Amino acid sequence: MFKKLLLFVLIVSVVTSMAFAVTTVKFMNFSSSGDNTKYLEEMKNVFEEQNPDIKVVIETVGFGDYFTKLMTLIAGNNPPDAFELNYENFYTYAKKGVLLDLAGPMEKVNFDESNINEMALKAFQADGKQYGLPFSFSNVILIYNKDLFDKAGAEYPTLDWTWEDELEAAKKIRALHPMTFGINQPIQFWEFYKVVRQNGGSLLNDDRTEFTLNRKENIDTLQFMVDRVQKYNVMPNDAQLAGMGDWDLFIAGRLGMIVTGIWALPTFIKDCDFDWDIQVEPGNLAKATHFFSNGVVVSKDAKNKEAAFKWINFLSSSREAAKIRIDAGWELPAVTYQDILDDYISQTPPENREAVFESLNYLVTPPVIEEIAEMTDIINRHLDEARYGEKTPEEALNAAQKELEEKINLK
Repeated sequence: MFKKLLLFVLIVSVVTSMAFAVTTVKFMNFSSSGDNTKYLEEMKNVFEEQNPDIKVVIETVGFGDYFTKLMTLIAGNNPPDAFELNYENFYTYAKKGVLLDLAGPMEKVNFDESNINEMALKAFQADGKQYGLPFSFSNVILIYNKDLFDKAGAEYPTLDWTWEDELEAAKKIRALHPMTFGINQPIQFWEFYKVVRQNGGSLLNDDRTEFTLNRKENIDTLQFMVDRVQKYNVMPNDAQLAGMGDWDLFIAGRLGMIVTGIWALPTFIKDCDFDWDIQVEPGNLAKATHFFSNGVVVSKDAKNKEAAFKWINFLSSSREAAKIRIDAGWELPAVTYQDILDDYISQTPPENREAVFESLNYLVTPPVIEEIAEMTDIINRHLDEARYGEKTPEEALNAAQKELEEKINLK
């Protein structure tokens, strides 16, 4: 009898331990460094309450050291189960074959893609496969000074605005005062690739095997951007800025429009003593808006792939994580829960916060290649030559095309 009782106790003990076996998921990230650590911990606590069989171990590394450490772990066959990637690095890691194709885990957990913005979800695909999910996003919008528009007798920007509408308003505002300017939009790679797409162009062909910088639509785009400085002077040159940043110029009430990221909103809310609002950027032949995003991925060699996917799915698409982000003001979730998004949209100023999410319908991702740093540097140098009148836009883009083809092999 005693032996039978002992055997029964052992069986119960084994079954119980199996029932409460805990799977550990190691997660490495950079965006929760500093004050945001507590918000990621809050997300973790909610997730573990919902998934008592999974324990998440978070490691946060500053952005400056993050990718060096991540590559060291991957090279040593000891990668985190799940980790964060900014979009610019996502493509490179996907191409290197270190990320898990999420199709399998998605099917097992009945993944509901309708909870995530469709365009944001597509951004983390490579070669037709889903290798990541959007963790957070920021984007670039048109911010405008309503008081200057009123003084100039210009109509406020609308969703239907084109480059021509924007330029005409900028001219009216420029005419108000010698030191008041219509618009500021940097002439550099991260703006140029997007404005090119507004004009039907691109910097690479569709399969990223050829550079296409010196095509006519791209030359026309750069001419438009340069003309705002050199021909119409609705955008200040360096001498007119006199060392003043474009945000400072806007806050001072001397800039009618500024193309910048939504991360400027808290500063403008605090410092602007005039009426202002936001709108989706104008287009020419098409709408195109910038998309800054961090994604979450699962390592191909993760020890606990399904548990790791459950965790990144929670971070990306759960109502709970989305609400924590909105309440904290920690970037934005790319989700479709309208009631949660309304919490953000209802905050004023600006009045038209819907433009932040409306712009996702037109997002274009950067033309990422493995040599993106070298490509960016080359293009920026030649854009500067056009901006400062050292070369025509056509000459600058011809030179950039030639240098890119000589130094970077895309085949």
